[in-house]
Amino acid sequence: MSASTDGERQGARCRPQEALIYAIAGLLAGVEHVTTGMASPIPACAALLRRELDGAGRTRVSILKSRRLHAFTDGGAEIFDLAAQGRIGAFFLSGGQIDGAGNINLIGVSEYPCMDVRWSGAFGSAYLYYLVPRVILFRFEHTPRTLVERVDFVAAPGRTPANVYRRGGPYALITDRCLFMFDRPRGRFRLESVHPGHNVAEIHANTGFAFDVPAEVPVTGTPSAEVLEIIRTRVAAQIADPYPRFAAEVFAS
Repeated sequence: MSASTDGERQGARCRPQEALIYAIAGLLAGVEHVTTGMASPIPACAALLRRELDGAGRTRVSILKSRRLHAFTDGGAEIFDLAAQGRIGAFFLSGGQIDGAGNINLIGVSEYPCMDVRWSGAFGSAYLYYLVPRVILFRFEHTPRTLVERVDFVAAPGRTPANVYRRGGPYALITDRCLFMFDRPRGRFRLESVHPGHNVAEIHANTGFAFDVPAEVPVTGTPSAEVLEIIRTRVAAQIADPYPRFAAEVFAS
């Protein structure tokens, strides 16, 4: 999705969460089935926006934790089955640490097993990372603490040896400052765009890993007035089911 002139004018009044929703929805173009996991309200909104923009029946959305936007009764187990069958086109992962090779750390900080900080764990992240073709990483704290040169523990690897079959892997990484795309053959990120109000020097200063930078880096597009209206009405109404607090905080005013 490219930003229109109207969208650029509207971008000044666009909430940061709405800009991220719009940017992520653009990464989902052409995906038939998008699934989101727990604690992912912005990716879930992006999936719903993609469905609204594509029209009824073209994009299927499954949101874990939702009573109305998840057609199954056994939660994650059925999502894993669909992924193994090749029936999920896009999924979202995050981590306490993400490095330049697309590795994710969901375990903790410092040397395993006696770590200084422990997180909730990987659950099915590594499994889905291998199977879902378009995995979009997200981290809305873009600092050297979270985007590191090398994760302390590889809970889900971004790359595997050439002789290991792998259908899935990292596709993009979006943060509160910019959008990176992942070059799978080279195993590293490329700066795709910088969000409004940020710049390339800032991205370098706040990123712990090396990444490629094109000669010209565009500004991430922002939604038009028409798309903002869809986000604030139809998407907001649907996301209130799995994420009522998020909907109230972002869309109530």
